Order: sequence, then structure tokens, then C-alpha cells
Amino acid sequence: MSLAAPLRLLHVDSSARPGLSGRDRHGSHTRRLSRRFVDRWSALRPDDVVTYRDVGAAPPSPVSASWIAAAFCPPDRRDDAQHAVLAESDQLTAELMAADLLVIGAPMYNFGVPAPLKAWIDNIVRVGVTFGFDRARAGVPYWPLLAPGKRLVILTARGDFGYDPGGPLAARNLVEAGLTVPLAYIGLAVSDIVAVEYDEFADARLNASIAQAEEAVDRLVERLRSDLEDGSSVVSAAESSF
Repeated sequence: MSLAAPLRLLHVDSSARPGLSGRDRHGSHTRRLSRRFVDRWSALRPDDVVTYRDVGAAPPSPVSASWIAAAFCPPDRRDDAQHAVLAESDQLTAELMAADLLVIGAPMYNFGVPAPLKAWIDNIVRVGVTFGFDRARAGVPYWPLLAPGKRLVILTARGDFGYDPGGPLAARNLVEAGLTVPLAYIGLAVSDIVAVEYDEFADARLNASIAQAEEAVDRLVERLRSDLEDGSSVVSAAESSF
């Protein structure tokens, strides 16, 4: 990612709650965090381009038998119906492939990601588009196709507490793995995660967690921006690789 040209951000929200916590009754914590991130980023880098995708309000179509048949059919052999069934996936993958930075608001629902976000993942993990596969290839038969250097930011919220690595509920946290594993598979191997906890308790602990998360978002925006402006490699404190 180069400072010389504007960057492209893809902002994905997935909460079923339409509003922002702290502003709207029963508003979403993840929408609050993702909006804060993007607003602060845009204030610092106003020329960057932001594409917004609200899968919570407009869920992508789930993968179907016809989708699978079309996706695994060689592109030059697809008929009009197959091109049509992949049209939504084509748009979603194009948005992702164009982005330098992916910011996802992902609340924890029953320990995992919301169903619309899972549908989005299923639509963008595409053989021949975002990952390659060849049975005859020596070693690992699959490889990521996204351009290197893209970054992933996950902004999440949990009803309980103790879901971070080493915490008592860490093994039940399927949100981060449900995003980082498939996204690393296609090339988004470096990620940062900020979380709100204690939502079910709705007490001072929740308020403190929100304040800490907002401070973490602000620091993350500044760190990523600073890395870009320094011209150095953007490295997460918790880097993972595929």
C-alpha cells in the first residue's frame, strides 16, 4: 500500500441492529466501533475511498447448488444462467479485491459470526478468483490470489467476557477464527481485532469496555496511518500468516 495514491477501504457491517449504541436505542456496538474507525480514518486521510457494504441490512444470498455448479464451472463454459447466479458474488469479490483495508463489524451471535456475514464469506472465497487450486501442484495445492499488503480489521462485541486468548471462554470464541481463517486463506493474513465485552450485563463494566474499545480503535487508526506515512511495512502486533 502506497501513500502516493488514495487507499481503498471496504467497510462491512453485519449486525442485525440498525443503529449505533450510545446514540440509538438498542443500537449496535460493532456499528459504533466500525463507524468510529472509518470516520477517524477519513478525517485523517480524506482522499481515501470508502466502499460500504451492510450485510446485516441486505444479506447476500446463501450458497446454493446452482451457485456451486457455476463457481466450479470454467468461466468460458458458463451459460447466461450461471453468470447470473454468480453476479452478486462477482460484485462482492470485486469490492474486496479492490480494497487495501477491510474493516468488518462482527458481533458474536451464539459464539460465531452472524449468518449474513457467513454468507458474505461464502460468496467471496471463490476458487479461481480469490484462491487458486491445482491438484497437480507440488506441495500445498491451494494458494491465495488477493494482492499482498491488504489489511484486515475486525471490530466485534460479545455478551459475556473472557473470550480473548487465554481467557476462560476463549475456546468458545468462533468469531475471530471464523473470519481470520477463511480470509487468510485468500490472502488477508494480517489482522487487528478490537472487542467490546459485558454487553449482557449492561453495567459499569460494559461502559468501561466500550471506552477501552474506542480508545483502542483510535490508537489502531493512528498506528496504521503512521505506518503508511512512514513508508514502512504495516505490521500488526498479532500478525498471522497462511
